[in-house]
Amino acid sequence: MSEMQLAAQVVNEVKKAVVGKDNAVVKVLLAILARGHILLEDIPGVGKTTMAIAFSKALGLKYNRVQFTPDVMPSDLTGFSLYNKATGQMEYQPGALLCNLFLADELNRATSRTQSALLEAMEEGRVTVDGVSHPVPDPFLVIATQNPAGASGTQLLPDSQLDRFALRLTMGYPAPADELELLQRKMRGAAMEAVSQVAGAAQLSALRDQVDRIFVDDEILKYILHLVMATRNHPGLAQGASPRAAISLSSLCRATAFLQGRDYVVPEDVRFIWVDAIAHRLVLPAGSADSARRGAEIAQSVLDSVRPPRLR
Repeated sequence: MSEMQLAAQVVNEVKKAVVGKDNAVVKVLLAILARGHILLEDIPGVGKTTMAIAFSKALGLKYNRVQFTPDVMPSDLTGFSLYNKATGQMEYQPGALLCNLFLADELNRATSRTQSALLEAMEEGRVTVDGVSHPVPDPFLVIATQNPAGASGTQLLPDSQLDRFALRLTMGYPAPADELELLQRKMRGAAMEAVSQVAGAAQLSALRDQVDRIFVDDEILKYILHLVMATRNHPGLAQGASPRAAISLSSLCRATAFLQGRDYVVPEDVRFIWVDAIAHRLVLPAGSADSARRGAEIAQSVLDSVRPPRLR
């Protein structure tokens, strides 16, 4: 089976549990192939958690799930040291982050201190407990869900944490026909039972290595840079996209080209993923209303204002 066929099979397995959200399924896979983390933001009950669990099952990844509430502690994620009376030594007890796929359910219901416990693992692939660093397994990715800001018991994620998510996606309500199919599947049994494992950690690593070999022309890199610079100079923003955002975007473009069956990136790959990769990283002036919608509008206006290159 080729790498392309394997990627397509992963998508088909996830679609057995997630109905009518094909675009979101593909974009989550893009982020996984680009070694990025995903933030699913939407109202409760539209399938965010189902999406994460389906991917862990299709990819054969060890996953841990934490339902975030104000009483979840940082040590629940990073682990802690426990005294062993028999040996007289402090022994490390792994936390929930020591897995391949960590599902952070309703992340914005946790305290800021607990949210911050994720930062080191997301960026550096390790956790530090009592001054000792412990690497997380490879591969490692975070799929976090959050309810819209303003929902009961929620608080905004810090900008530094938002910048560590490769994509922020919104699923929305299913179309009537899709919701009918979802109900029919539920009547026949648990939809997740239909999802089969089609890959493993080693195969995912091989797919990622293949994505890393996708060629990116300097003109494409300059196009990405022009887009990012336009956000930094936008009058409606307090802060534009970071260098981390540009690096993440280039990786996502490689993954997009790979799923399109190409070994090189074209401007359409940048345009396809731009808004989902950048909007959540844009910081609006204090007091701005509906920042998620406004950020997406500004990201789209920037995309429309910068002319894509012509590749020879």
